[in-house]
Amino acid sequence: QFYIKGIPCVLAFEGMDAAGKGGAIERLTRYMDPRGYEVIPTSAPDETEISYNYLWRFYRDFPNKGRISIFDRSWYGRVMVERIEGFAEEAEWKRAYNEINQMEKHLNNFGTLVLKFFVCIDKDEQLERFKDREQEANKLYKITDEDWRNRDKWDEYIIAMNEMLVRTNTEYAPWIIVEGNDKQHARLKVLEKFIEYGRKILA
Repeated sequence: QFYIKGIPCVLAFEGMDAAGKGGAIERLTRYMDPRGYEVIPTSAPDETEISYNYLWRFYRDFPNKGRISIFDRSWYGRVMVERIEGFAEEAEWKRAYNEINQMEKHLNNFGTLVLKFFVCIDKDEQLERFKDREQEANKLYKITDEDWRNRDKWDEYIIAMNEMLVRTNTEYAPWIIVEGNDKQHARLKVLEKFIEYGRKILA
């Protein structure tokens, strides 16, 4: 229906490490036509990307009319990891809230459906998932030293997360909080909210 009506869609997934962002995306796209969407995993910017404005690399992956772009982590790294790890100066990440709101408003003006999902888990649940990943060979690739370092800064991430959610939750690009301790519940909520907002814009 997005393709038929020529409506572009941007879905951004954020959350703590091991919160289940990838699983939610996999469930969401299971029955989608692969020709109509793209999943963009976001990692640290490379040498070329870092020489541009931090938003530049995301513009390249925004969808044209009728397509869906799904970001597994996103431009919100500016006010989360870059803030906490000192990769962005204080003036830079403080300025980023307005810059991001403006960018998302531009997408909205183009007719884009913008939805942002924040998948939450508590600290104990994250520890269990980290241990599970270390103990199972087929999940070992999912856990890194960086994950453990980030966990040590849990309280800092909570502060940054709360400020991000408050300052960038807008009518045209809302945050949807997904309780992630129960994976099945989280995946179902993502599906339900995508359908709910999708029906509104397609009506």
